[in-house]
Amino acid sequence: MKMGLLGKIKGLFNRQADEEENVCRPDWEEESLKRDNIDMHDKKQREHYIKACLEQMSEASKELDALGGEYNLVTSYLTDMEEIEAQTDEVKEQLKTYATKLLELENSREKLDKKRRIMKPEDYLRMERVEQYMPEGYSKLKEAEDYQVLVKKDMGRLEGERHAYYFRKNELLNTMQNMKGLTFICVGSMLFLVLMLTIIGAAWQLEVSLGYAVAVLIAASTLAFVYVKFHDAQRELVRVEKGINKLVLLHNTVKIRYVNNTNLLEYLYVKYDVNSSNELKKLWDKYLEENIHREQEKQMDQDLDFNEAALIKLLRRCNLADPNIWLRQAAALIDNKEMIEIRHGLIIRRQKLRKQMEYNAKAAQEAQDEVKDIVDKYPEYAERILDLVSDYEKALA
Repeated sequence: MKMGLLGKIKGLFNRQADEEENVCRPDWEEESLKRDNIDMHDKKQREHYIKACLEQMSEASKELDALGGEYNLVTSYLTDMEEIEAQTDEVKEQLKTYATKLLELENSREKLDKKRRIMKPEDYLRMERVEQYMPEGYSKLKEAEDYQVLVKKDMGRLEGERHAYYFRKNELLNTMQNMKGLTFICVGSMLFLVLMLTIIGAAWQLEVSLGYAVAVLIAASTLAFVYVKFHDAQRELVRVEKGINKLVLLHNTVKIRYVNNTNLLEYLYVKYDVNSSNELKKLWDKYLEENIHREQEKQMDQDLDFNEAALIKLLRRCNLADPNIWLRQAAALIDNKEMIEIRHGLIIRRQKLRKQMEYNAKAAQEAQDEVKDIVDKYPEYAERILDLVSDYEKALA
């Protein structure tokens, strides 16, 4: 009978048999294959039962393969620990030094990672794109914003002066208009007074020369006042209009500066992708701080790589099967209690693996014995049973 499947199981199991003493045996209740209710003369029931035995052998074989690899790995870890403990005091001290430095760097890196979020990645990329223009770019933007404030103040001041000039112009025009009206009133009043004096003098034969003199004097004084007032307003109006023209020219000049500076600001805002110089300044300061952190991180990574490489090199000289694993358990190279805990955990793992391996080996052996027993008890079906075994092994190949 061909039993290649079980042969592989036996070989794997026997290699582990003498590696460990005083291990716990499986203490769970195991159920054996039972054919009490199977009619072996029924082809369908018989073949179904044989296939169940073969399935049990196959599953046990697969599990033993996986468990065997894990068992060997755990054993190699324990062997590595023995190799480390067998090293000289000088080598142990070197291992401790590298491991201590490695843990210190890892702790520092962890603290740095917690503080790292200084700015968002997209903000960092924005600043990285304009780094070549900084910090001059900030100064230029700040200067443009300050100039914009001054230009707006100038425009406001000029606008206020312009309104004041126009108000004064209206006052002067009203004054001139009032003086014209006063002239007509004065002339009319004087003519009316002369007419009345003439009538009175003619009617009552009175001397009205003094009245004429007084009327002329009053009219002359009034007209003189109106003349002076009118011409003063006229001269001031000329000065006001000249002032207005000058303000218009100044306003146009300032407006051109305002428009140009506004366009410059809008361009700089788009260029640096910000809304103000204060925003740019904050982003730039964060960018500089972020660069310091990244440089520290880079240096820390280099130190970590150097110490890891040095530790791995030293561990390889100790003939370890897997020196890399000690990078994740460097504390055990420093603290003997940590080493004892790791060893204890590995021993427990190996014991549990041993239990599972023994269970699966027993299950495979039971399945094989069951098939053999059926072949011995029912020789008339032996050829068909062996064919089933052969077909099953081919299907697994």
